[in-house]
Amino acid sequence: MSNLIVKSMKYSMKFLSCFLVTIFSFSAQAENWANWRGPNHDGSASSSKPVPVKFDAKDRVKWKIPLPGASSGTPIVWDNRVFISSIRISDAKTGTGQLLAICVDRSTGKILWEQNAGSGYRPGKGDGFDYQLDSKATYANASPVTDGNLVVFSYGNGDLVAYDMGGVELWRRNIQKDYGDFCFQWTFSASVTLHAGKLYLPVLQRNEPVHGRGKPNAPSFILCMNPHTGKTIWQHQRHSDAIKESLESFGTIIPHKGQLLVAGGDVLTGHDPATGNEIWRWGTWNPGHKQQWWRLVPSPVAGSGVVLACAPKKAPVYAVKLGLTSTRSGKDDLAWESSANPQITSDVPTPLFYGEKFFVLSDLKKTLSCIQPNSGKVEWSTVLPGKYKWRASPTAASGKIYTMNHNGEVVVVDAKDGSILHSAKMGKNYDDNTRASIAISDGQLFIRTNENLYCIH
Repeated sequence: MSNLIVKSMKYSMKFLSCFLVTIFSFSAQAENWANWRGPNHDGSASSSKPVPVKFDAKDRVKWKIPLPGASSGTPIVWDNRVFISSIRISDAKTGTGQLLAICVDRSTGKILWEQNAGSGYRPGKGDGFDYQLDSKATYANASPVTDGNLVVFSYGNGDLVAYDMGGVELWRRNIQKDYGDFCFQWTFSASVTLHAGKLYLPVLQRNEPVHGRGKPNAPSFILCMNPHTGKTIWQHQRHSDAIKESLESFGTIIPHKGQLLVAGGDVLTGHDPATGNEIWRWGTWNPGHKQQWWRLVPSPVAGSGVVLACAPKKAPVYAVKLGLTSTRSGKDDLAWESSANPQITSDVPTPLFYGEKFFVLSDLKKTLSCIQPNSGKVEWSTVLPGKYKWRASPTAASGKIYTMNHNGEVVVVDAKDGSILHSAKMGKNYDDNTRASIAISDGQLFIRTNENLYCIH
């Protein structure tokens, strides 16, 4: 065999090895649930294994661990690690306690490490507790984010803390200390976004003190940070003509096709990830900004050339055409809006994009609806059971949609026809305010209730 043929074969084998490593690495990363809305930032996952359909708090449970405190933060999964935020109350009378960063062994449910991530910062005149500001939520409601090298935890008191995968603290900072106390009616709960080597956080707040907290003319802004050091790369102020609580948004930044999508302050905007500069703006769902108390909770979700913005409190959903390049308003830049279908509305849950369809969960109408992305045609609407609100943003894989109500009841819905395939009581009889989304990874479900974290297989 000639030297030329041998060299050629060696090169081919080397190329094939590199190709297979790349493919397997991509496949493994696709199975991870690295941020609140999953690998595609839209609630969907591509699972190479069948996902569970029939299960409950005892059946098909790989493991179950008790949690030290309640939170709406979604479990984050990377390879054999599961990350979750929580709280621990030391003394309810004095309000002392901890904000926790927890890492769990995916195979066994054993806690690999647990860190007290909280600084104890209390805004205003020492308002609230170490772990909570108001009765609606704890400071641990935001979800962590990871890239497999580090994990960043964010909390409603402004604490941001990064750890390596072994639990060693890399850096910490507090956004309220750095930029002033937040001006929100309720607890700040936006999750951080880790995208293309940068860390992003939106602070879309009121421009006046709230309950004595914050400062006059406080700006809303988007913050970009170095994930390895926590240092600010840029801060972009995001102006809005909205009034009072309508300036407030609790949504998360969604990256999509080279832009950062941000909803809040009565408008939807697209930003340059490198600078924060605004590329386009559409609005408003609040004509004349007449409604002063329309805080926004759902994050935007994009797919098939449009991005959805969910106006609050029974108002419609708006499908804005992607590709805008300036400040726009009105119906010309909409693919559709849902005023003709009152059940297509969402006050809290973020919609799902899966299988080239949008799925809107209405917490106010207790319905889950499948919608064609370009026409807004409703293919099906399913009424969800029970008396409790359904507020866990839906997730999907393998043709199945998962969501959970305030009482910890999970439903499995067929994505094709909306039929309810199964329901499972995962919480306790009198549980309420259970709102964590269900993470899906490699054929497993990670379900967080007020008291427990389950791995379902």
